[in-house]
Amino acid sequence: MNIFQYPVQAEWAALQQRAAQQQTQDVELRVQQIFEDVRRRGDAALLDYARQFDGADLSGGLRVGTEELAAAAAQVPAELQTAIWQAHANILRFHQAQIPQEERVETMPGVTCWRRAVPVQRVGLYIPGGTAPLFSTLLMLGVPARLAGCPEILLCTPPQKNGLVNPIILFTAQLLGISTIVKAGGAQAVAALSGGTDSVPAVDKIFGPGNRYVTAAKQLATRYGVAIDMPAGPSEVLVIADESANPAFVAADLLSQAEHGPDSQVMLLSDSLYILEQTKAEVERQLRELPRAEVAAQALQESRAILLRTPEEMLYFSNQYAPEHLILAVRNPEQLAEGVTNAGSVFLGHLTPEAVGDYASGTNHTLPTNGYARNYSGVSLDSFLKKITFQRLTPEGLLNVGPVVETMAEAEGLRAHARAVTLRLEALAGGKE
Repeated sequence: MNIFQYPVQAEWAALQQRAAQQQTQDVELRVQQIFEDVRRRGDAALLDYARQFDGADLSGGLRVGTEELAAAAAQVPAELQTAIWQAHANILRFHQAQIPQEERVETMPGVTCWRRAVPVQRVGLYIPGGTAPLFSTLLMLGVPARLAGCPEILLCTPPQKNGLVNPIILFTAQLLGISTIVKAGGAQAVAALSGGTDSVPAVDKIFGPGNRYVTAAKQLATRYGVAIDMPAGPSEVLVIADESANPAFVAADLLSQAEHGPDSQVMLLSDSLYILEQTKAEVERQLRELPRAEVAAQALQESRAILLRTPEEMLYFSNQYAPEHLILAVRNPEQLAEGVTNAGSVFLGHLTPEAVGDYASGTNHTLPTNGYARNYSGVSLDSFLKKITFQRLTPEGLLNVGPVVETMAEAEGLRAHARAVTLRLEALAGGKE
């Protein structure tokens, strides 16, 4: 970790730069090529990419068969199954509280308006596999998709080298009642979901995190009329730590993000040089004990530890950076949290590691990265719902609101709008409806 002491605000923008943002043009070009290939060759392209990127021979088909799905549970340890069930219960409980209630509002006598939540009809869930199969992400997406009542839920996830999907992902899919599972990863999976192939139905909305290629692919998918949850790219965390913080805790939180991938983003702010130095030493010590030490070490090359003067200055820096995960390892976290305006998810106090949100506290871990927390929320039940407005007028309602509409429409020069009301008012006046 590189320590920066009291940088002036003119230097903040450079310190807030994400490393992955510097490679955008090359990534977009490659993703565009993959999209065009998948749209032209369909399943054949997906099979080629599975060989190229995953080292898997999928000549037996892109779909997970019933036998492979049925065999998954026996390969998942009982202790892990219990943990997944508990995480599922917590996530379900948190998202159930988000179920909207339909309310009818009479805006003026005889004019009734209401809004109804309708599920997105066909959703595609992208679950990263690769070096760390994120079955937890499947919980985070599958639970609200089921709660929302989406009629069709399609899962895309990369195969292992043996051509099979990780059994933990399959066990979780069964728990969620998801049976349509395609062995496809990366930008090619997103391309298939956006345009469809023989094995992959085109969907209305794509969900799920991924590396910068997946993020670029999701943004490209929007040009084909497919919605996305958000531009969720490489994982990131920013920790604000004062002198009350435990350096070992802080180091573990930083490493928990760094081990996601070599392009993960890690940031530490403190008003104590002692905390920065001790945390740096702890990071180096704990790193040696990690199975994914090589991956985490690559991410840490771009990590930054910054000494600032006050909690308020640290919070101001954080709100500019807009982190995916924000940890407030300070003496009075509730007070500081009042000033948070840009963050995906916030973890308060010394006993609230970001890892609990990744797995089992109940909140959703699919969150905006790369500064998109300035204008995006994380995934929630609302992400899987469309809100359709309705209205109905009685004769009294038309008499009340009609003249208002006539006046406004005439002022905008939209005569047909006004006439649509006038004809009805005349019919009412003549005793006709």
